[in-house]
Amino acid sequence: MKKLVVLAAAVAALSSPLAAGAMDHSAHGQEHGSTTAHEEVVDGVKATFNVQTMAAAMKAMGMEMPKGVAETHHISVTFTDVKSGKGLSEGTVAVKVQNPDKSVQTKELVGMHGHFGADFVLSKSGKYGVMCKFLLKDGRSRQAKFWYTVK
Repeated sequence: MKKLVVLAAAVAALSSPLAAGAMDHSAHGQEHGSTTAHEEVVDGVKATFNVQTMAAAMKAMGMEMPKGVAETHHISVTFTDVKSGKGLSEGTVAVKVQNPDKSVQTKELVGMHGHFGADFVLSKSGKYGVMCKFLLKDGRSRQAKFWYTVK
C-alpha cells in the first residue's frame, strides 16, 4: 500500500504542469522521459497521448522506483476542444493496450491535473496497440487508436 501511495504521489507531482492549457507539452515530455505518442482530432476534440517511463519520471524527481512496482509506463491523454482551444477534463476514459504477444491490458484512466492517465506494463520490445474510448461531458462517445513501439 505504501508503494502505491508513493507512486501515485509521484505521478500526480509530474502531471501538475500539464494543467496549463497553453504549455508546450513536448518540452515537458523530454524532461521526464515522456513522448507525444499520438495526436488525433475526433469529432471536434483533439486527443494528445503521451507515454512516460516510470523509471525516468522517478529519476527526474530524484526518487528511486519503489520495489515491487510492475508497471513500466504511464500513458496519459489530454483532450482539447478544437474550436475554443479549451481543455476538456471531465468524462470517462478507458484504454486497452494490445501487447506484442497479443495479450491485452485494459484500464480506466483517472482524471488528474487536466489529463487522464494510468500505468501499464510495456516491458517487452515491440509494437503495442493502444485503443482509447472516451465519453466526455458533451455525452458523445469517441475513440482513437494508434501503435506505440518500445525499443
